[in-house]
Amino acid sequence: MTEATPLGADEAAFIAAALSGDQARFALVTERHRRDLQLHCYRMLANYEDAQDLTQETFLRAWRRRESFRGHAALRTWLFRIATNACLDFLDKRHDRAPLPAEAPEVLYLQPYPDRALPEDPQESVVARETIELAFVVAVQHLPPRQRAVFILRDVLGWPASKVAGALELTVASVTSALQRARVTVRERLPGRRLDWRSPATHELSDGERAAVKSYIDAHERNDLAGLSSLLRDDLRFAMLPERGTGTTTAEDAVNGWVSGGLFRPGHDDWRGIATTVNRMPAAALYLRAPGEPEHRLFAVAVLRVVDGRIAELTGFAAGGTPWPGLPPAL
Repeated sequence: MTEATPLGADEAAFIAAALSGDQARFALVTERHRRDLQLHCYRMLANYEDAQDLTQETFLRAWRRRESFRGHAALRTWLFRIATNACLDFLDKRHDRAPLPAEAPEVLYLQPYPDRALPEDPQESVVARETIELAFVVAVQHLPPRQRAVFILRDVLGWPASKVAGALELTVASVTSALQRARVTVRERLPGRRLDWRSPATHELSDGERAAVKSYIDAHERNDLAGLSSLLRDDLRFAMLPERGTGTTTAEDAVNGWVSGGLFRPGHDDWRGIATTVNRMPAAALYLRAPGEPEHRLFAVAVLRVVDGRIAELTGFAAGGTPWPGLPPAL
């Protein structure tokens, strides 16, 4: 008779909490997995608020199914399986989250992910930059939901095909086929970029990235349109969400568009900025004080991809009137 594998401390504590029927005790045991699960849900959904909601749904489902856990798999694996299927159920019900057509450049429901909410595990933080950058998250949204789940579980989390098949109730052959198709789509969406998202990468910003953010903020605070234009690459890729209309543009056209939209009026617009990071990327929180207003109010968060000291991609998120994690609403 084969001796049963001893339970790990995490699994034993979970089973004890489940048997006790004490929901508060159960919550204490599962809470340590919140950040990992939330980041997983974000990769599936590309929306920070939805990721928070689906993480909570994962815990509720785990509580309801607590008696089914026997410790045959790691608790983390069991919770990730529940989270993945909760996200798939959510996507099935949300018609606005259908896979994007190949020509669709923007994800209107995209939200940035605050770095303060990333997992504290250093290894997960290292992996996070490659697989949480906005371009990567957007690329994944072009996959059908189940294919997306296969791709994330296999290529991001590194699960074996048999484990993914069990989690999604698929055959190993189906998992292999879905992964091959998913890799093709994601690589097509990331031309000329870091195509091996599984390779190690530092999560620290470079000196060039920090300098670009500082210069970007300085140009706003001086209403320096020429200085702002000089920071932008000619093949800039720009988006301002949740508005439609994004893609490759010239630095001049981008700046002219901002001016025609009523921004950068010397003597009228008064800007302040805070350097920050989201999605392990450099970002600038921009605050605007209109004439007669006593405070600079949060206006937008600009997430930047910097190449050779200049801004190659700029994704702006309208932030006025909405709470923003980790940022004051006014200065």
